[in-house]
Amino acid sequence: MQQLRTMLSDSDSGLLYAIAGTWGVSLQNLDAAESVARLTEAMLNSERATRQWDALSDAGRGALQVLIASGRKMPVAGFERLYGKIRKLGRAQIEREQPHKNAASIAELLFYRGFIGEAFEQTAAGMRPVIYIATDMAQALPLHKTSYAHLKADPPPTPGGRPTPLTPLAEDEIDEVRHADTSIVDDLTTLLAYLRVHTAAVEEGIFLPVDSEKILPHLLDQDPVRLAFLLGAGLSAELIQVHEGRAYAGRAKLQAWLSAPRATQIKDLAEAWRGSSAYAELWHITGLYPEPGWAHKPATGREAALRLLREYTPAGQWWSLDEFIDLVKVAEPDFQRPDGDYESWYIRNDEGEYLRGFTSWDAVEGALLEFLLQGPLHWLGLADASADAVRLNAYGRAFLGQAAWPNPAIKPEAVLIQPDGTLLASRKVPTVDRFQLARFTTWQPSDTPYLYKLDAASLQQAAAQGITPAHIATFLKRQLDNKPLPARLLTLLESWQGSGPTEVSFERLLVIRTTAPEVLDRLYEAPPLRRYLKARLGPMAGVIDADHAAAFKTALEETGLKVEVRPHDPA
Repeated sequence: MQQLRTMLSDSDSGLLYAIAGTWGVSLQNLDAAESVARLTEAMLNSERATRQWDALSDAGRGALQVLIASGRKMPVAGFERLYGKIRKLGRAQIEREQPHKNAASIAELLFYRGFIGEAFEQTAAGMRPVIYIATDMAQALPLHKTSYAHLKADPPPTPGGRPTPLTPLAEDEIDEVRHADTSIVDDLTTLLAYLRVHTAAVEEGIFLPVDSEKILPHLLDQDPVRLAFLLGAGLSAELIQVHEGRAYAGRAKLQAWLSAPRATQIKDLAEAWRGSSAYAELWHITGLYPEPGWAHKPATGREAALRLLREYTPAGQWWSLDEFIDLVKVAEPDFQRPDGDYESWYIRNDEGEYLRGFTSWDAVEGALLEFLLQGPLHWLGLADASADAVRLNAYGRAFLGQAAWPNPAIKPEAVLIQPDGTLLASRKVPTVDRFQLARFTTWQPSDTPYLYKLDAASLQQAAAQGITPAHIATFLKRQLDNKPLPARLLTLLESWQGSGPTEVSFERLLVIRTTAPEVLDRLYEAPPLRRYLKARLGPMAGVIDADHAAAFKTALEETGLKVEVRPHDPA
């Protein structure tokens, strides 16, 4: 931090007057620079510094020791929370109220006696005010002289001091362990396939699909809160995009992620979540109801929590969740609020009451830490969890930078194709293959991980996505290592190829034609337009529902495309 001369140079004349009175320095007939020089010399004199130190109360000396132990600085809000507010008085008020003699708090006394100053520092969340003690001032103080000098043991702990790391828990102390796994990869693949085929309406800001009851039965973990995290993580990793209240499978990074090794998929999701501003945990914690309209940077608190995990928890061992939360409250209570502001966040509890002030720390910050550890870190496969304990596994330690990222070898399996037209995919089937499989099949309920069926309905669904029977046959033959397809599947594909579906329906459709294949490709790839489109008839033609014609025309024009509507000729 700053040196004493700089601190004094930044102070107004009223404050210099109070400091000079405390230290017995006359500033008469001196200009500002001369006043700062004389005060600096006096305050760095070891004998004077010792006298002023001895004149402080135990509480005043304790506050300075805590400040020095905290790296010679603390956020203003945190320091004032521990040691009281500092009134900012003008010279006339200082002369009248004498705050260096009759301070309203310990913090105010230290400020007007020149022991501490206030400045701003840059953090990841922006600028924040801090209380600090000048570096050379700290060196001049007789810190060895404390009120506990006669004790052989360490002095009593002081709020704001640095705690010791957590003590590991024995394995036999842990009950009902929920071991971390990589099922988030499987469930996100399922979700991405659903979004590619159907899309989904989502509630703004919280990513919970309106039709979640259609998605949840197909997931390995059917917790709606975890489903919202899947959407948030997918959006953060650019695997999902949201447009006008609907979620779609992304394009740019999807193929690379689906084709990556499972360990890389976990790493990509974890790193995307680490820096995500799209997913905010506070909106998903039971009993908390944040309101819009206030600045919140979820990545700030998330990154701080990860750093505290790295600093204070025993690597690879179990530790108490409650003890970790208590430790953070002592070591870095403002971990998600660098400015220490506990008044301007609009969060209600179940009773509809606003949770404000530091007294709400356990209800907000404590709940957030518990959610981070029991939710995202566990869902991402980084941490084992029980009701009251946590252990970071090999993936979690790698995520914190404590070890190399694991890359276990997983022998891939092919899709099992059965004679009746059903297809079975285990979790060892490459995700890129199961994603493709899920796009042209009907999803079946199953006790095994994934059961699909190829039928007329699924072939029609495939055609709407531009997937032809030839594409499907090629995919299935690859799964069979180029062995012949079962007769029933072969007949179904050939029948569809030659004469269309086995069920007949009449629909009122409109044909759209483009001037080039690239234009039609663009329509089928753009989420705002793709939702109107049905089957593709050729390289430059497709169909839409006649009832959607006006809306589709408007959407086309908004993209800058010229639309020509040709009148129907009954002849």
